[in-house]
Amino acid sequence: MINSIKTLLLSAGFLLAGLSAVPAQTMKTNHTELATVGGGCFWCTEAVFQKLPGVLSIASGYAGGKTENPTYHQVCAGDTGHAEVIQIEFDPQKISYQKLLHYFWEAHDPTTLNRQGADSGTQYRSIILYSSEAQKLLAEKAKLEAQANFKSPIVTEIVPLKKFYKAEAYHQDYYNENSAQPYCQAVIRPKLEKFEQKLKAEQP
Repeated sequence: MINSIKTLLLSAGFLLAGLSAVPAQTMKTNHTELATVGGGCFWCTEAVFQKLPGVLSIASGYAGGKTENPTYHQVCAGDTGHAEVIQIEFDPQKISYQKLLHYFWEAHDPTTLNRQGADSGTQYRSIILYSSEAQKLLAEKAKLEAQANFKSPIVTEIVPLKKFYKAEAYHQDYYNENSAQPYCQAVIRPKLEKFEQKLKAEQP
């Protein structure tokens, strides 16, 4: 019995030794990260960021407020303090957090306080919610650099992410599921086409 236990322990030791020899790059193959931003209606921002290579999934939701488990109607009323945001799961080997922020400035007007186009209210404010000190520093640096591209001051909030609440199911993948809807045709589609042209222009 004792010999059997020793054999098992020795086998486990060899397995652990083998794992420690696996290159770090191999160990990180499935590593993904999250970025949480808001730039007006989450239907718009979701549709834009879905076009980026390296973006694996996007969830529309609410963050930056005080009310627990807010509903869409509560957020739209402006009483919860939340902003409409998207949480982006991305592969940092294919697109960096810095690059996502580069497109964030391109995807909306960060100089209009609590407004994007006809959408007005604190729920439509420009906001970056960081989940680490590294993200905070990168966001602050990106904001300073982006200011050179705007005549008016950037009003984007940079705040810690305390809680992300995923929005109701009918808000998810909204443009792709409702592209014929008037708002999608009048607001999202032109913004999407403009963004796609910028992406093509950046291609080598």
